[in-house]
Amino acid sequence: MARSIWGGAISFGLVNVPVKLYTAVRKKDVRFHQIHAPDGARINQKRVCSADGAEVAYEDIVKGYEIAKGQYVIIEPDELESLDPETTHTIDIEDFVQLDEIDPLFFDASYYVLPDARGEKAYRLLLEAMRDAGKVGIAKVVMRSKQYLVAVRPVGEALVMSTMNFVDEVVAQDELDGLPGPSEGVSDRELKMASQLIDSLSTDFDPSRYEDTYREKVLDLIEKKAEGQEIVAPTETRATTPVVDLMAALEASLAAAKGDSRAKGKARDNDDDADAKAGRKAS
Repeated sequence: MARSIWGGAISFGLVNVPVKLYTAVRKKDVRFHQIHAPDGARINQKRVCSADGAEVAYEDIVKGYEIAKGQYVIIEPDELESLDPETTHTIDIEDFVQLDEIDPLFFDASYYVLPDARGEKAYRLLLEAMRDAGKVGIAKVVMRSKQYLVAVRPVGEALVMSTMNFVDEVVAQDELDGLPGPSEGVSDRELKMASQLIDSLSTDFDPSRYEDTYREKVLDLIEKKAEGQEIVAPTETRATTPVVDLMAALEASLAAAKGDSRAKGKARDNDDDADAKAGRKAS
């Protein structure tokens, strides 16, 4: 059972909705420890002074900000604490916007926002009003002494709060090298073929279709080694990227996509026929 990680209220206008926050995503990365190969013991990380190589006690460590190479401004804990944003325990919605106006680059971590017993009616009112309006609330909230910009939106029967990057944290495209210029124009025929290929590959989004196959392979490898099986590493072959004709690649891709679509359609027809036969037998 998921446990609440924060309690407070959603505030919009003069309305306050008591809520609790729950983590919406559980990362399933495979984590490894550093091991000393000769004896299999865990490696301990030590804090060492770069000047004399001596190990440093935790109480002798202070925070420093590098202003030039090797030059630091030392900041005391109470100096930082005096700058901490006021902890209000409210998600203060300042604006409502359309979801498609927010580029996914701005989204970070997500949390479920659920009502406590006192706020169920007001929560349901906000959820349904936002859903009917097709709007997303842009708010600020303080958690763990840090202020976050967040987006609050209805997802199914719950509100979801996603922390967001501030605009100066998103890399602007004018800082990038290698963007294609207008001289890299494409022909009308190439554009038409590419559009047909996109159409042939278009479908409804179903997250269950996509799996972390690498993680499954790693876990399978760990299980086999734990059971004592001998693992033979495959011979590494370096893949090369062939230079192909763009139109030829588009035509071949489109033909393959159409063939796959026909195969899927035939499979669905066979399933429908099987269901129909089963229905006739049952009747």
